[in-house]
Amino acid sequence: MKYFFHIAFRGKNYHGWQKNGQVMSVQQMIEDKLEKVLKTKIEINGCGRTDAQVNASQFFFHATLENNWDDTTHFRVNKILPDDISIFEVIPVKEKAHARFDAIQRQYDYFIHTYKDPFLSEMSALYLDLKIDVASLKQATEVLTKYQDYRCFCTTPVKNDHTICQVSFAKWLVSANGQRLRFQISSNRFLGKMVRIIVGQLLRVATNELSVADFEHYLIQKKTPKILYPAHPQGLYLSKVVYPYLDIPPKSDFFNLNLSDKYWQELT
Repeated sequence: MKYFFHIAFRGKNYHGWQKNGQVMSVQQMIEDKLEKVLKTKIEINGCGRTDAQVNASQFFFHATLENNWDDTTHFRVNKILPDDISIFEVIPVKEKAHARFDAIQRQYDYFIHTYKDPFLSEMSALYLDLKIDVASLKQATEVLTKYQDYRCFCTTPVKNDHTICQVSFAKWLVSANGQRLRFQISSNRFLGKMVRIIVGQLLRVATNELSVADFEHYLIQKKTPKILYPAHPQGLYLSKVVYPYLDIPPKSDFFNLNLSDKYWQELT
């Protein structure tokens, strides 16, 4: 029977989601633990790839199992998984369902803190004493939804069949104390390192190292900058994945607290 697994993971100890046989990935870790409990070879397919050290507060993968998944199996697998990976729920799906190809929308959140805080260092990106030009940052961010070809903000565009992404929204929020920033972006698909590159370039606009016009020029010309300046990986979270037949909120209470509307307000 085929199942969708709703999971979350912290990426610090992994070289991304995708296994490659050389370094430890989230996919490899989960397959190893599933095989240990189920006593059979297991292949899983994720909803996308993530870079090394990138987090996911919501992620789905699918797997076909010989036996039905039950509460005992769920407990045993979660027990032997490391603390930085959790299986929240396992959902039976139709045989043709696909965790990657059926996804119609994905959202990423990127967290920044501007002061040194040991409790944030592994789950948010430190940009010490960041001073931003709010007007320029907002103006450049609004440019994103006007274009569909994101070839300029991808490390290896030639590896993709195409570089078209339907970005539905992009915005910045600021914490109540004004010392943390959060970037949100949603699209039907994302290219390699696309979100980190966008954040890195937007921060250059915010600090007046790059003009809004030059930022937009990359999108117009579909030309990759000579230097991409991707933002630090630990601040990035895949935070929401939507399917035509499945749309559920992220499970992690810790992440939901970090997303509280009382704490975050739109940057003005």
